[in-house]
Amino acid sequence: MLSMNVIQGQEDNIAEYYQQQVEVLEGFTEMDALAERGFIPGMSKEERDKLAKSETFAIRISNIANMVLFAAKVYASVRSGSLAIIASTLDSLLDLLSGFILWFTAFSMQTPNPYQYPIGKKRMQPLGILVFASVMATLGLQIILESLRTLIYSDNTFNLTGEQERWVVGIMLSVTLVKFLLMIYCRSFKNEIVKAYAQDHFFDVITNVIGLIAALLANWFDDWMDPVGAIILALYTIRTWSMTVLENVNSLVGRSAAPEYLQKLTYLCWNHHKAVRHIDTVRAYTFGSHYFVEVDIVLPAGMPLQEAHDIGESLQEKLELLPEIERAFVHLDYEYSHKPEHAQAHS
Repeated sequence: MLSMNVIQGQEDNIAEYYQQQVEVLEGFTEMDALAERGFIPGMSKEERDKLAKSETFAIRISNIANMVLFAAKVYASVRSGSLAIIASTLDSLLDLLSGFILWFTAFSMQTPNPYQYPIGKKRMQPLGILVFASVMATLGLQIILESLRTLIYSDNTFNLTGEQERWVVGIMLSVTLVKFLLMIYCRSFKNEIVKAYAQDHFFDVITNVIGLIAALLANWFDDWMDPVGAIILALYTIRTWSMTVLENVNSLVGRSAAPEYLQKLTYLCWNHHKAVRHIDTVRAYTFGSHYFVEVDIVLPAGMPLQEAHDIGESLQEKLELLPEIERAFVHLDYEYSHKPEHAQAHS
């Protein structure tokens, strides 16, 4: 049995290795197309506009659904008095707030102001998600405190009538179904804001199910199950959005791109022009949701300034055609034995 597991592990490693090689070759092929044609084969302007409209529709339908479902869950909370369902309802209230935050960041990114924001406002996206996640984590802490107070000090008996139970089950299951369908729809997009909505819808499916189960268990068996369910929901909320915070903090602090992506950029730079003698530096680091890229290439010392400028500028334009790159900086040099540029920043 042990030898079979070892063999299986080796086969998995080999399959992963070849998959990585396929992805590297695909990346090089894409860079070859960019170097030769000056553009990346992909969607036309009409297709991009259509996609943008679909993304806007996904955001709007999510916001409308959040408002309607919040009203339904408020009614379920009033009918039941369940702490777990109230926790789920407060989560929906924050969905509305987060929806406004994400809509505002999307709107801000689409209204450039080159005088006040000369390099654009794409950092609004991770900042909006950070605010969203922080509020969600704060809600979770408040729910934990209220649930603990109920567990320790409250003597109220939790009891639902047959009619109340039917109303609560019907509303919560309907809300969960709508959120599940919205999650599937929003996951079909690659836009980070729409993906944040998909993540939000997924969390709502989980919290709605846990809240409903906790309320029913408290009604059928023992009262303490309701605040315990609320605490579970709160801990889940805090854990989930803490991970989201860490992910977006990394995108704001200038984390380096993956080695495979740097390899692809190096390949593009080396094949950009036959006059390129050496590649001194290739850096790509997060600056919001996209990368900033710094490239140092070495050209012949006797090359005329105009020719060297044109080579560097065309490389910059090629790099900025890549969808992951917001801005590229190309530095031209005639030798590579000197001290690295900006060495103090890396010491």
